[in-house]
Amino acid sequence: MLVSATPLAQSSSYWAQGGLAAALAIDDSPARHLQDTLIAGRGTVRRSAAEVLTEEAPASVRDLERLGVHFDADRRGRLALGLEGGHSVRRIAHAGGSATGRRISRQLSALAAEHERIEVLEDCRASAILTLDGRCAGVRCHDGRVVLTRAVVLATGGAAAMWARTTNPTGSTGSGLLLAHLAGAELADLEMVQFHPTAVAGIAGAEGFLVTEAVRGEGGLLLDAGGERFVDELAPRDEVARAVAQRMLATSTSSVGLDMRAIDPALFPNVVTVLHDVGIDPTRELVPVAPASHYVMGGVATDLDGRSSVPALYAVGECACTGLHGANRLASNSLSECFVFGRRAGLAALDEPPPTGRPALPAAARPPALTQASRVALWRDAGIERDADGLRTLLEDPYPLVRLLAASALAREESRGAHQRRDFPALDPALDDHHTVVGADPAAPTLAVWR
Repeated sequence: MLVSATPLAQSSSYWAQGGLAAALAIDDSPARHLQDTLIAGRGTVRRSAAEVLTEEAPASVRDLERLGVHFDADRRGRLALGLEGGHSVRRIAHAGGSATGRRISRQLSALAAEHERIEVLEDCRASAILTLDGRCAGVRCHDGRVVLTRAVVLATGGAAAMWARTTNPTGSTGSGLLLAHLAGAELADLEMVQFHPTAVAGIAGAEGFLVTEAVRGEGGLLLDAGGERFVDELAPRDEVARAVAQRMLATSTSSVGLDMRAIDPALFPNVVTVLHDVGIDPTRELVPVAPASHYVMGGVATDLDGRSSVPALYAVGECACTGLHGANRLASNSLSECFVFGRRAGLAALDEPPPTGRPALPAAARPPALTQASRVALWRDAGIERDADGLRTLLEDPYPLVRLLAASALAREESRGAHQRRDFPALDPALDDHHTVVGADPAAPTLAVWR
């Protein structure tokens, strides 16, 4: 049974402009992909998770092709692989250019809807994870329906829409993380939040629209108010986002310019269409962009098969934290992660025993609402840079996930990748391989070594 809060084809993955990172080229290898992932993650990538991803990602691309997903090809029929920040070679497979998420979501949703052994509940939300004798035994839905099952796999997306400025759809506020936390599952690395450097800024109708990193892979440049380049556009995202924010501060501007004028618009049809619709012609003028919250690398702490700390409860994709992304997600590893670890979790879940009784139903409770005040506070006090004074103010926020994130950020007294502390500006080598884990006491996260 597939429980979906939205129509299947409108999940967060629908909006993914990046592709699938996989070592598919002759001059590439899983070892090279692994090395790029480790470098981008700034010393906190869980190596075993990265090895799984880089070894199994090529097979995931081939699986999708067999399921009817048509990836972009060159004139000779070979995969047309793109280049993105942090990658040493071209290894990003796209479908329809920057419409990859849309193409894949539509195809897989159609297959799931037509499959005789898959029951789909659309416009239905899980309101609680049910447990029996410490094991996950099913879910309760918002309308009172109860689904008993041998295992539950959370694939609820991320939480980047918690920030006032974001590239994410409005529903990406960490609902799956809260469900898992309330069921007793550990969360990890909530302080590691990636800010995308090129989200449209100051344009009505396109505020926060993400201009894919692949644009810079094809030669797009970032220019300041004086028309000068100020950053290596293909550096890892944390570096580029900080450079953009710092240049905006230094020049008292609300954006920088993304120069797409030398790029073939046919490569990015949906980006060009959106920009044209709001009055920007990227073939003739600069696109105003600024950083926006994009991807929470933390989530439900899992092993390499998606298992959480609660037996029979699994998590995959952006709501999970395998440790793969470390302190800075390598571009387009996330879609590959969905398919590699989604497959592993699905197979592992099928091996769980069926429930041996009926779980007690927790009292129905209305989930807390994320307010605009909380979103503004997060942007101010847990944005690209943060410090203890600001983070402590978030410990009293009414939204539980804001409090958990603030506690995690306070526990990591260093600057590393996407987590930048003004009061602890240096990286602490003693924290290499350490992950911030929120367990039984949410106010006191621990730092644990993951290999």
